Amino acid sequence: MAVVLKAFANLIQRYTPLTASWALALAVAIVGVLIAAFIFMLGAQVKVQVAQLFERFPELIDKTEDAAGISGLQERIEDYARRMIDGTSLVSRITNYSSLVASAAVDIVLLLVAGIYLAANPDLYRRGVMLLAAPGIRREVAETLTALFDALRLWLMGQLLSMFLVSVLITAGLWTLGVPSALALGLIAGLLEFVPVIGPVLGVVPAAIVALSEGPTTVAWVIGLYVLVQQIEGAVIMPLVQQQTVQLPPALSIFAIIAFGLLFGPLGVLFATPLTVVCFVLIKKLWIRDTLHEDTDLPGET
Repeated sequence: MAVVLKAFANLIQRYTPLTASWALALAVAIVGVLIAAFIFMLGAQVKVQVAQLFERFPELIDKTEDAAGISGLQERIEDYARRMIDGTSLVSRITNYSSLVASAAVDIVLLLVAGIYLAANPDLYRRGVMLLAAPGIRREVAETLTALFDALRLWLMGQLLSMFLVSVLITAGLWTLGVPSALALGLIAGLLEFVPVIGPVLGVVPAAIVALSEGPTTVAWVIGLYVLVQQIEGAVIMPLVQQQTVQLPPALSIFAIIAFGLLFGPLGVLFATPLTVVCFVLIKKLWIRDTLHEDTDLPGET
């Protein structure tokens, strides 16, 4: 979060007469407004779509029964829902889910606050880290911290570009197919691109649910659209982006998601890629280059 805010503040400071403190404050305000606007727009869209979906639920069930050649599907769903409501563990389940959501919200707020403090005065924390090192290696520590900042900044730029392009492609495709809330669904797909492998899969779910109101054929077209966009993203967009940013081996990203997810839970999955970038640069800088004295390029070096 500190890298995001600091990079944005540096961009604002470059094109405006604002001081570093005011540029950071403006960056935080802009990010906050964008997040609030997205939540407001998404909430309104979701409310409308859920209401329409419930209104057409019996019709959707009938179409599904006809397409799959089954009967009594609505009765089975109602019976399952009744047993879930009558179950003695319903209250405990709701409590557990509420606690999980509250814990995640607190973690995210702490990350945001810590990121703002780090971005406000990075030199303070940089000097603190360097004081922990022996005088003979402080120059190497400073170079490593600079390399980490450059790597995370470049990775973020590439990730944001990829997220933007995926969002545009999904929005245009859903609009062409006539799916409601194409813009909101495109934004969701773009945001979920932040989490590799898992994010794109989760992005299909809300679009498929909304497409149910248009019929099973539209659902199939929507799923095909997401598969096509992912193929374009993997074969065209990411190779072009990674030429100028950070290129991580795909298998390494998958194992990183599993490892950091086990260590840190949902937040570990969310931030697995930037954490992997940090480990990747540390190994290349401290081990391959400085210890083994092998030639290797670091992100941002020409």
